[in-house]
Amino acid sequence: MGKGAIIALIILGVMLLLLVILYFVGKKMQKRQDENNAMLQANKQYVTMLIIDKKRMKLKEAGLPQAVIDQTPKALRGSRMPIIKAKIGPQIMSLICDEKIFEDVPVKKEVKAAVSGIYVLEVKGLHGKKEVEKVEKKGFRAWVDKLQEKAGAKPIK
Repeated sequence: MGKGAIIALIILGVMLLLLVILYFVGKKMQKRQDENNAMLQANKQYVTMLIIDKKRMKLKEAGLPQAVIDQTPKALRGSRMPIIKAKIGPQIMSLICDEKIFEDVPVKKEVKAAVSGIYVLEVKGLHGKKEVEKVEKKGFRAWVDKLQEKAGAKPIK
């Protein structure tokens, strides 16, 4: 065997080893996430709240209790998280929202939400219709449509 074949086999072996390690680490993390989700679902309560504002911000800027900031992993402290400011009864609170529903949370509306601690799991609107926001196109296609609109031509559909 030549040197190139030996090097290729070593690289292939290392890649295979990394793949196996990533598989087991991912499996372990998935199991942990499932346990956490089960705990959140078991402890959820339905609360009526008025959503004042929603933003993605760092934990320190969000106004969350210091105990929450201390318990978060150091890797997540610097990242931006979906935060909702809501009025629950007479009290205004900052809550962490689930990433999946953050875009669907209506602002300045009264909603019924499933909350587990300071974590918002799901939101359902109470009053009025849900406003359908116009979604802006992104990318090359949007740029072409914009240029056609400026030129007076109709966009191709």
